[in-house]
Formats: sequence, C-alpha cells, structure tokens
Amino acid sequence: MPSIRLADLAQQLDAQLHGDGEIMITGIASIGNAKSGQITFLSDNRFRNKLSSCQASAVILTEDNLPLCISSALVVTNAYLTYARMAQLMDTTPKPTANIGERAVISPDAKQGQQVSIGANAVIESGVILGDNVIIGPGCFIGKNTCIGAGTRLWANVTIYHDISIGERCLIQSGTIIGSDGFGYANDCGAWIKIPQLGRVIIGDRVEIGACTTIDRGALEDTCIGHGVIIDNQCQIAHNVVIGDNTAIAGGVVMAGSLTIGRSCMIGGASVINGHITICDKVTVGGMGMVMRSITEPGVYSSGIPLQPNKKWRQTAALVMNIGDISKRIKAIERKLEKN
Repeated sequence: MPSIRLADLAQQLDAQLHGDGEIMITGIASIGNAKSGQITFLSDNRFRNKLSSCQASAVILTEDNLPLCISSALVVTNAYLTYARMAQLMDTTPKPTANIGERAVISPDAKQGQQVSIGANAVIESGVILGDNVIIGPGCFIGKNTCIGAGTRLWANVTIYHDISIGERCLIQSGTIIGSDGFGYANDCGAWIKIPQLGRVIIGDRVEIGACTTIDRGALEDTCIGHGVIIDNQCQIAHNVVIGDNTAIAGGVVMAGSLTIGRSCMIGGASVINGHITICDKVTVGGMGMVMRSITEPGVYSSGIPLQPNKKWRQTAALVMNIGDISKRIKAIERKLEKN
C-alpha cells in the first residue's frame, strides 16, 4: 500500500487536520485492529468507546467524536464516505497488463480506442467496439457487435454475448455472464420448445457487477440496467428486467422476467422478486424478501421469518398451518358475541 503524509491526505480528502500532519500513513485498518502507521475511521457511534484504546496513528471521525480521540485526526462530515474515498486513493489492486496479450484472439474488424488492454486468451469477435482505456482481462469472451464504453474494466473470464451495449467506466468482476438466453420455452404436449431470445442487454455508465452474476438478454425487447447501478455477486437477472439508475442489489438476489425496478432502490441479499411486476423508486427490500406483487409506495418492506430456536419455530409453523381453522373459530365466536 502506498504511503502518504497525513497532511497531504487531509488536503485530498478535504478534511480538517488535528494533530501531526507529518505522520506517514502506510495503511488502513479497522478501529479495533489498527496499529501505528495506519489510519482508521469511526462511522458508527456504537464503537466510539474504542477511541480511547485505538493504536492507529490517525482516525477519520466527525467533530462530535474529536474530544474522545487520543491520536491525530481528520475531521469530516461523513466518516464512512471519506473512508471510501481514502480507500480509492490507497488502493492496492494491481494494475492490468498493458497493451495486447500475445495469445489474445481479435477479429480484424473489431475497433479499439486508445490505450486498450486485452489479456491473454481473450476472444474479441467481429464487429466489437472497444472505447478508450477499456481493459479486457485474461480469458474473456466478447461476442459479435458488442460495444463497451470508455474506461470500462472486465476482470478475468467474463463472458459478454453478442449485441450487448455496456456504458463507460463500468466494472465487471470475474465469472459474470451478460447476454445469455432468457428462460423462454413453449410447451408442446409435454415437450419444451425453445423460444430464441432476440433482445439485447443495455447497461448504462458507472455500473458495477459482482462475480458470477448472470444477466439474461431480452426475449423481444431489451434487458436494461440504468446508470450507477451496483450489483453484488451471484445474482440472477432474467430477461426483460429493467433496473433504474443508482439502485443497489445485494448478493444472491433472483429476479424473474419482465420485472421493472425504479431508481435508488436497495434490494437485500437472497431476495426473490416475481416477474411482470413493478417496484417504484426509493424502495428498500429487506434481506430474503419475497416480493410477489408490485410495490407502488416508497419505503422499507420485509418478509420471511427470522431464525429462531427450532422448538419455537415448530410452534410458529404449526400455528401458520392451522391459521385457516383458527380464523374460522374466531369468526364463529365473534358472531355469537354479536347475537348476545
């Protein structure tokens, strides 16, 4: 990790420096494990008691926590956001291999912008357009007539099918597949007849997609991912799904086809969302949510039964299984009371 003077770091983060600006910061660590030479952050007041014993050379915090700090400090308005920006400045992710790998297979009619990098064993098919500063990792496949915008990076072994459009400054992690066939079949007397998927996948700018996520192409219209969307690992996004700008999707989410999700939504991990419904803007779905109907009002929605001791769960399950009979008995009692 690169080292930096605390004063220089404060200037780059637009933070107020308190203490010794000549300290050299050589790493970032959590508040409970930080050592001398490292910087940490306090974004949750539940951990403010750790400030008195913190061994870090500096702490990023808000002004109300400054009196509790025993080290140098960078005072900011939003400690967690500042931590994110600092982590970008001190990122240790290796730089990609420059230029074109010797074993890359590139169609003669593929178009490349300036300073494009393509790793070993990557395959770039005909009609592909790669913008400036695009990075294609080793073993990637880019199908015919796909367009990838400037500054986008694909890690190793990403598969992009034909006729896909990916915007600028996107990041796609290893193992992800974009543009595979949606799950479309017609039943002919018990035999499944495949329906060719004729749509595309359109991905906006600044989209980040985690490892081993699958985004299916549309059946007739396109699957569309808006600008600034972030998608975690191992998600399934089916054909003709539309996701609005700046929506965040946690790991393991499964989305059925022809679903529309609005802008600035947050979908909790392992949630399952039905197809052919609409979720409006600014909706939060809690982890393991099962969304079966459209959501038309912004807010926080949850479902499912949290983990509990097995004995208690059995009791709850028994009540649920008999809820119809219980409801009938209650209504019968209410009718008797009304007569009296």
